[in-house]
Amino acid sequence: MILPTALALGAQLILTAADSVPDLNVEQVCEGIAEQGGVTFRDPAIAQEKKNCVDSEQAIRQELVKQWSSFSGPDKTSCVNESKMGGESSYTELLTCLEMARDVRAMHKEEQGIASTPSGAAKPKR
Repeated sequence: MILPTALALGAQLILTAADSVPDLNVEQVCEGIAEQGGVTFRDPAIAQEKKNCVDSEQAIRQELVKQWSSFSGPDKTSCVNESKMGGESSYTELLTCLEMARDVRAMHKEEQGIASTPSGAAKPKR
């Protein structure tokens, strides 16, 4: 009886992930970005660069909140899981993943539409 309970819990987690924008910890990725731009690890500009990065990530999160319902459930689940993989999370990465998945779907639909029209469907010129 443990297996059905585990499956139900797993399904619940997947559905929850797709229902709302996740809370990601962007501190680690922003610290790394700030340190890469600094002259030394004691560079006083690092703290400001990190703050700028965190502020930017929060602005992107707000954009995600506005657009969240426009993305498909499977894409949300996949992209959220991917953005949490590896320890460093970024709303920029999450938004990019979702936009790319959406655009690829649209491209495939367009290609299917072109492929389904008969090759001789062009009207003759008069």
